[in-house]
Amino acid sequence: MAGLAREAYGPTGDPTRHLSLRALREQWEKLPQSETETGRLRFIARRLANGQREPLSEARLLVEEGLEGDGWSRRPPRDPEAQLAVMAHPVAALIANGQPLTVFGDNLFVDLDITMANLPTGSHLRVGEAEVVVSPKPHTGCAKFHRRFGDDALRFVQWSGYRTHRLRGVFWRVIASGVVWQDAPISVLQRGP
Repeated sequence: MAGLAREAYGPTGDPTRHLSLRALREQWEKLPQSETETGRLRFIARRLANGQREPLSEARLLVEEGLEGDGWSRRPPRDPEAQLAVMAHPVAALIANGQPLTVFGDNLFVDLDITMANLPTGSHLRVGEAEVVVSPKPHTGCAKFHRRFGDDALRFVQWSGYRTHRLRGVFWRVIASGVVWQDAPISVLQRGP
């Protein structure tokens, strides 16, 4: 892992946009059900070395690098099970509460049911021209998420009653390189190992 180095922390959130736990739960309950077989890639973001997030209309997902040019390939620990950070677009928009999605540290925001019931570990998906597999590594929220979205948002995504919904998101690993683009189709190829 020679050449890997820590990078800038990333954007901070706007505390005036933080929602209460009650508001998050109430609004989440009203979100429409996501599709289970097919979906769409709604937003792509690359993490730059200076901490900024670059929104992309098109990108390449690479087996060795994840999202081409993203911070995952440049900084430690470069965990292969955390190659792509993915969030359900409606949940991200709810938590962001008017902030740009680039505040998150995630790469892909999707309109697709990413729950454990629909996409168990080992599930294979086609995203645009690429193929990915669902990682076993949990995506649970961290100090950066807390700083950007507040105490209640962190409790919301970490609450044990919601854990199977993967409100904070899920990690994917690229198993076949290819181009992806905003509004690219997503399809479930195989569930589980």
